[in-house]
Amino acid sequence: MLTIQELHMPNELYEKHATIYRDQDVSPRACIFYFHGGGLLYGMRTDLPSKHIQLLTEAGYIIAAFDYPLAPAVKLDQIIEDVCCSVNTFEKNMESYLGCHLPYILWGRSSGAYLSLLAAAKGKLEKAPAGILSYYGYGFLCDHWFETPSQYYGSLPAIDASCMENCGKSIHAEGSLDTHYMFYVYARQTGTWKNLIYEGRDKFFYLNNTLRTCSKLPCPLFCAHSTDDPDVPYSEFLELCNRFSPTRFIAASEEHDFDRDEDSPVTATLLKKTLAFLDKIIPLSV
Repeated sequence: MLTIQELHMPNELYEKHATIYRDQDVSPRACIFYFHGGGLLYGMRTDLPSKHIQLLTEAGYIIAAFDYPLAPAVKLDQIIEDVCCSVNTFEKNMESYLGCHLPYILWGRSSGAYLSLLAAAKGKLEKAPAGILSYYGYGFLCDHWFETPSQYYGSLPAIDASCMENCGKSIHAEGSLDTHYMFYVYARQTGTWKNLIYEGRDKFFYLNNTLRTCSKLPCPLFCAHSTDDPDVPYSEFLELCNRFSPTRFIAASEEHDFDRDEDSPVTATLLKKTLAFLDKIIPLSV
């Protein structure tokens, strides 16, 4: 039986929560720490498709989906600090939160995968994860795509700069498609995305907020990407593979978040491969 628990997380800057998904009829094997996508400008922790939740929890994986603050109210340094704090706090207090202490896996989709990869690479996690699941993630490894106008987003109706007046100054962790997606579209249409999520010298962006200086991760990696991703270029996936030799899943698709179609055979295969990867890194005896 699937249970959903809302957990208040300690934070002085904003109202922060985690959502815990667990099948009470299954002995837990590990906890997956999940971070949502949305280009750091929109999205929310509860965006996981129900099929993903069902299959993973039935296989013995507890999912803890975390809030993190959204740009441009905060910038990258503060976002990644918040993510590392979530991981360290939950891992340290897992016994009190879940009633048991388990290995943990980082999982992110799109920008959530970027945050998971960067958190592991920066060495600020008190205990290394057992593995990382990157669904169409990136590390800003290839030049230009994130700071020049996007051809795909340029094909959508133009968003006026005045939209940014509504993005809000207060720190917040949830941004729905209806209210916040336009900020990301505007950022990608105008090539101003990096300026909205990062403030500082380019030198320190590349040193501290990309994977360009990282040659090794502390754990095994699973990477999934579509060949014709219109949002995060396939070249980012290839660079991740060249650096970290992950277990790969490649979808012949023109969709960025191709797994949002829960009834697609591609999604079914992706989840099957994901579980196979997890079975390799999490012993059954745990």
